[in-house]
Amino acid sequence: MPLLRTTRSWRTTFLAGLLLAGAAVVPMAAASATPLYRNPRASVADRVTDLMARMTLDDKVGQMTQGERGSANPTQSAAARLGSILSGGGSTPAPNTPQAWGDMIDAYQRAATTTGLGIPIIYGSDAVHGHNNAYGATIFPHNIGLGAANDPQLVEQIGAVTAEETAATGVKWAFAPCLCVARDDRWGRTYESFGEVPANAVANSVVIKGLQGSALGTTTSVLATAKHFIGDGGTTGGVDQGNTQITLDELRQIHLPPFQAAVNHGVGSVMISFNSWNGVKDHGNKFLITDLLKGELHFSGFVVSDWNGIDQIDGQQGFTAAEVKQAVNAGIDMVMVPNDYARFVSTLKAEVANGHVPMSRIDDANRRILTKKFELGLFEHPYTDRSLQQGFGSAAHHALARQAARESQVLLKNDGVLPLAKTDNKIFVAGKNANDMGNQAGGWTLTWQGQSGERVIPGTTILDGIKAGAGKGTVVTYDRAGGGIDPSYKVAVAVVGETPYAEGQGDRPGGLSLDAADVALIGKLKASGVPLVVVTVSGRPLDIAAQLPSVKGLVAAWLPGSEGAGVADVLYGDYNPTGKLSFTWPASSSQEPINTGDGKQGLFPYGFGLSYARRH
Repeated sequence: MPLLRTTRSWRTTFLAGLLLAGAAVVPMAAASATPLYRNPRASVADRVTDLMARMTLDDKVGQMTQGERGSANPTQSAAARLGSILSGGGSTPAPNTPQAWGDMIDAYQRAATTTGLGIPIIYGSDAVHGHNNAYGATIFPHNIGLGAANDPQLVEQIGAVTAEETAATGVKWAFAPCLCVARDDRWGRTYESFGEVPANAVANSVVIKGLQGSALGTTTSVLATAKHFIGDGGTTGGVDQGNTQITLDELRQIHLPPFQAAVNHGVGSVMISFNSWNGVKDHGNKFLITDLLKGELHFSGFVVSDWNGIDQIDGQQGFTAAEVKQAVNAGIDMVMVPNDYARFVSTLKAEVANGHVPMSRIDDANRRILTKKFELGLFEHPYTDRSLQQGFGSAAHHALARQAARESQVLLKNDGVLPLAKTDNKIFVAGKNANDMGNQAGGWTLTWQGQSGERVIPGTTILDGIKAGAGKGTVVTYDRAGGGIDPSYKVAVAVVGETPYAEGQGDRPGGLSLDAADVALIGKLKASGVPLVVVTVSGRPLDIAAQLPSVKGLVAAWLPGSEGAGVADVLYGDYNPTGKLSFTWPASSSQEPINTGDGKQGLFPYGFGLSYARRH
């Protein structure tokens, strides 16, 4: 008996040690059989349970870690057991083609699936208005335009096309949609918002259904990400990553409803926001992540941090063990550490070993992540479905982008100058945004900040559309700076506004006025005596009150994407303008923040948008 007790004691101690280390404890008889988690006919829940029983702490911490392709090649990723790889804005294979994307991601999957338990990675990218990192993808209007279009069915279709083109390159996780409610137009991410009231984002959250499809396991589905949780559009002064100083009641009323809608649509992941709420960084706020999102909203997917987001919890550069502990215990399941993934892995393992992060939290995170990987079918089909590439950037997809651009146009002023006559007309076109694909696509296009350029991406510029739409007897002349205009022209079209930017680099604390070149151009064209139409290409309403008396027509084109011809469709009257403002248009920058219901009188109210008189 003493000997038996000693043997049992040794065995108990040994098994307990294995469990503390997160090691697999699998019955010997089962070890030689095909593991349950490899059986596609078994339930996802059972497969996850079986797989987790076989995972070590290294496996589990690796699944919670996301590195960037530039810092972790396939061999390094597999060695670290990373659960995910991402492409940051502009981080692409060379050449930047669907085939090269597929080759790159398949290399990661081969490395992952031939190592240890063979858990595939999930590859993520910012597909925020189409698969915008990939050259040749269809680029749709940014969310501000889609909010003005007020056509959720169209937005769901856009989500489905985006998913198809994204999946065609092997990317199965889109960091979209942004469901922020932008409350200050000076914020550099205003164009990522569907509107200034939660109803705009709630209605258009159906893009999640388009992205994820009827089931995640279909080849054309990608995992959607509702972002950024929570309050990023409500920071004081519109400062990107700033402090949202509002009550819990206001947080619930303004910023929470779109995320409830996302959960109702079954969104697979939620990304945490860089901003603070009343001085506490969201990335370390357990109330927001665990209590509000996972508890109250019953979110069952997994939570991912933003780019180096945990670094900001203490306000100092880089992450510490305390920040890792706080973020994971707050409820973040996967941590985006683009470059320093190895140190994150060792730090989190140490925090588990010293009891600062309980194994129950590690297991919860893994269950959430692995559930989505099984639902996506990554264990059975980890590699790129190359058959989808035949539809990449197709004419049908571009036709949908043109429809979206068309529906997003908002006619703000029309003193009889619009629609433009298609025949026997003489049209002068000018402005930096008339013939610039990069400007009309905006930020998050091929690169993080976007880039100006006439032919940066395939598609049609606004000038292309005006020229193509001209009928018999119509002459279209273009000069960017307005040189050569004379009274013989019947109408002038000035396409002005912003150049590309993203995130904080687009913050405009000094105001929303047109730049000096735009102001001078409008003055030059006005002085010619030719009736003037101004088209603004911008990621937000601009301060144009001073120029408004000089123009006969004003159209807000937002950031129309790859199909500028959709803008021309409305200018010519081939389609009646139907867009309505989803943002109050300020009478001056000094009114910011201005939102419907706050008692301020804007230049144009929320919901405003003219149409053409019925023609017989």
